[in-house]
Amino acid sequence: MTAEAQLQRILDDIEEAPAGPEVGAIFDYDGTLIAGFSAMAFLREQIMSGALSPREFRDQFNAVRRFATGKTGFSAFVGATAKSLRGRSEDWFAELGEKVYRKSIAGSIYPEARAIVAAHRKKGHTIAIISSATKFQIDPVADDLGIKHVLCTELESENGVFTGEVIRPTCFGEGKRLAALKLADETGVDLFESFFYTDSDDDIELLDAVGRPRIVNANKALTKIANQRSWQTYRFTSRGRPSLSNLFRTGLSYSALPAAFAASTPILALTGNKREMLNTAVGMWADYAAAISGLNIHIEGEEHLWSHRPAVFAFNHQSAVDALIVPKLLRRDFTSIGKKEIGNYPVIGQIARFADVVLIDRKNTAKTIEAMRPVVEAIQTEGLSVAISPEGTRSVSTTLGPFKKGAFHMAMQAGVPIVPIVIHNATDALPRGRNIPRPADINVTVLPPVDTSNWSPETVDQHVEDVRNMFLESLERGVGEAADDDLNLDHWDTPAAANDEAS
Repeated sequence: MTAEAQLQRILDDIEEAPAGPEVGAIFDYDGTLIAGFSAMAFLREQIMSGALSPREFRDQFNAVRRFATGKTGFSAFVGATAKSLRGRSEDWFAELGEKVYRKSIAGSIYPEARAIVAAHRKKGHTIAIISSATKFQIDPVADDLGIKHVLCTELESENGVFTGEVIRPTCFGEGKRLAALKLADETGVDLFESFFYTDSDDDIELLDAVGRPRIVNANKALTKIANQRSWQTYRFTSRGRPSLSNLFRTGLSYSALPAAFAASTPILALTGNKREMLNTAVGMWADYAAAISGLNIHIEGEEHLWSHRPAVFAFNHQSAVDALIVPKLLRRDFTSIGKKEIGNYPVIGQIARFADVVLIDRKNTAKTIEAMRPVVEAIQTEGLSVAISPEGTRSVSTTLGPFKKGAFHMAMQAGVPIVPIVIHNATDALPRGRNIPRPADINVTVLPPVDTSNWSPETVDQHVEDVRNMFLESLERGVGEAADDDLNLDHWDTPAAANDEAS
């Protein structure tokens, strides 16, 4: 069964389950919601920051290694972790958790897990994480996924400072079952009607306590138990170590960019038309790289890409793969704006400059404004559109970041509409912090053009907020649920609406 078919089977199973908060959707953490072992990521960060003494590093590394390989019990592992934190503040460890999340763990969340959590939320189920990890490891991911119930192993502290001891019982083995009983008592969840997703035989007590055990990414021992009990098993492949096929695909997609520009140079040589040469090269590369990378881009509202040009196309920036998605959507007669560091990349930097990509210093507002003036002129005199991310940088996960005003001032000055391009799940292919894209179905919603003719510098803050709310609404609705006539556009004028009003 393919990975897509496995996920669809899980989603169908959720859809057939009863609705309402009495049904629990309980998730293990390590290996289930995220790929890998979060304790290792924490250990790496503590080493990099110099927070561990050589002895603490040795003891904690050995404890993690022995537990991860099944050579020691959970008590020895968590005891070593607690001892290394003696005298540290909880605030320090919480900050470390946020840092590890941004650098490592956010990119390790399984897209399949996101889809499963979303399906349970749609059914109104009570969603919880029950894990042997600590809240400092779990909370950033729980916040990302919108999961408010977290039951986990707790470390003892006094006045906000760790004592080096663990609060017992720990949330491991039988402790997880007790945590589930506590969840049921506090929320009214019926465990017999509830789901529990896990990858480990360490969780057999909780698996036996729920009516809907679900086995994902199982270790050998749990695989054997699942076969004996006829439990269905699923394996997520979208995270973890990339395959040789993924590496090969990535190499081909990167090499395709200079190849496409080289193949298109005769157009420039024979006609002198640089813009037509760029249009051909960009379209050729985008089609080839998307196909070879296994990216299937599904577009809703594609007509809005062409109905009003030139325009400022504003897209939310989840992933480096957006640099492929946006050209594949826009195809021709556009330029883009990126960070100045791109100019230092080998080959890509030279191509970006040749293609008239505007590279800006995000830390220098004055220089940014100066750099954008030629873009406004290009829109007005050459009819070029512009692609820009109002967030200014990639988000850590699928969460939409705050919007900067540059795109809005540009559209207002050039007298062109803003066309919102909502990219729903580029992180499925390539989350921040990763370098090798995975094959994925990417969903994009192009919203109706937003008229800017009545905007002014005095009202631009409200317009920024309005357009950002359009993105938020579309992201919340998902693909297939954001038809134009369903969007609340009462105070977001489209060019067509503005023309109708004028006539």
